[in-house]
This record gives sequence, structure tokens and C-alpha cells, in this order.
Amino acid sequence: MADVYLGIGSNIDAAPNLRLGIRELQCRFGKVEVSPVYRNAPFGFEGEDFLNAVVHLRTDLKPEAILQVLNDIHEIAGRRRDQHKISSRTLDIDLLLYDRLVVDRPGLHLPRSDVLLYSFVLRPLAELAPDYFHPLTGRRLAEHWREFDAARHPLREVELFSGAES
Repeated sequence: MADVYLGIGSNIDAAPNLRLGIRELQCRFGKVEVSPVYRNAPFGFEGEDFLNAVVHLRTDLKPEAILQVLNDIHEIAGRRRDQHKISSRTLDIDLLLYDRLVVDRPGLHLPRSDVLLYSFVLRPLAELAPDYFHPLTGRRLAEHWREFDAARHPLREVELFSGAES
């Protein structure tokens, strides 16, 4: 069984769509562990704030099969594939880490570069798996987060399942 970490986010009906994505992941993979959820402004474009989290699961599926499952969930959430890559979205689920696998080919990049680039990926990931060693740097995720310039892209923790964000 592989340890898999997924980034999940939305800024269109964000709370309901994030809940939908997590439910769909639970239906397909069983037990999932969800990080704290963070609200943040869009990065690189104007739009509504995003809600972002990281999900950990264990599976025997290969990365390509996981990507197909994620595409199916995107479709359920009404995500349109003809939109610009950096834009508002109903749901965005990205494969961040798959065990210690390192892959760089069209359609599959592991670990995903977002892990070390964005606070809304690194912070929840480091909280969920502080002692996980990044496959390329060999350093713990908690170390990367401690050295990250968090002021560059501020986050605010929110309660997703309390109803406060619906």
C-alpha cells in the first residue's frame, strides 16, 4: 500500500465542493485523513478566496489510476477542463506525493512542485505529515515549512465541517 497525499481546493461554492471532494475520496479509498482547512486569496489571478487542505490515504492503485479517479471526481463537481490553468474552480484535487516516488513525464510529476512553492499546500501537508521526507530534498516537510516565508501568501484556518463556511 502506498502513502498518497493529495491537495484539494475550491473557490467556487468552496465549502460544499470541498466537502463533496472529501466524501468522494472516502467513497473510493475508504479511510482518509484530512489536514486543517485554510482560506487564502487566489494566487496569480483575481477571484473569490480558496479553501485548501491536504488529504492522506493509502492505496494499491498506481499514480495513473489515481489521476483517473481524481478526474472522475472533478467531473462530478462540475469542473470544466477548458478553463485556463490558473483560474477559479469548483474543485481541484492534485496528486502531491506518492510514497517516495520521483517521476517527471507529461501528465505526471512527482513530487508535485506545488509542495514547496505554496503555503496553502506546504502548511497543511507539513501539519499532516511533519516527519515525511521530501523525495527530492531529503528533508522533513516540517523543516521546509519552518523555513517558508509564510507572510508571502497568508492563510487563515477555517472549520470546514462546522457549517461556518457553508
